[in-house]
Amino acid sequence: MGLWTERVVPRIVDRALSIGEVMKDRERVCARLTGQVIEVGFGSGLNIEMYPPAVESVAAVEPSDVAWRMSAARRAASRTTITRSGLDGERLDEPDDSFDSALSTFTLCTIPDVEQALREIRRVLRPGGSFCFLEHGLAPDAGVARWQHRIDPVEQAVAGGCHLTRDIERLVSGAGFAINELDRRYLPGPGIGRPWTYVYAGGALAAEWGG
Repeated sequence: MGLWTERVVPRIVDRALSIGEVMKDRERVCARLTGQVIEVGFGSGLNIEMYPPAVESVAAVEPSDVAWRMSAARRAASRTTITRSGLDGERLDEPDDSFDSALSTFTLCTIPDVEQALREIRRVLRPGGSFCFLEHGLAPDAGVARWQHRIDPVEQAVAGGCHLTRDIERLVSGAGFAINELDRRYLPGPGIGRPWTYVYAGGALAAEWGG
């Protein structure tokens, strides 16, 4: 990773994704978590205060050492046991069927092989386990989507590989999850920000392997 991606992007993400409306969405998504949780793309720990009492422990997958250090105070203040579990969402360092819930927030946009990452999340979830997600992605409006495709190469270059054009609903369903809750909408704000602010917030269940 270059210095910009390694040192600056984690700080921008921490600021940009800790605003009021986003934190409300984090709380709604995290409310479904139970038991042993794997969080892919832990970042600077913005979800920690949203973990419900039903969460017993969290295995945090986070490639950025800077983001992990930024999360130190939040981790220290948490009643939940949080341990770092690997650096790569495409290859999770956990056995099959080992978690009750999985969490991903503003992460699927940056993983190069997002389909593989979703298969890995499904692999480590127990059958019937919950995958909770809050992601931004492809908008349904043709005009906005055109701008997303135009901007996407620049976005990837300056925002740590972030893609604007991923259809999160299609990707999650295609990985073998049954979506049972989904809210799709633009975050509030000026219309010029629409290419960046179309979000998918929801939950899905992991099916039996081969089923």
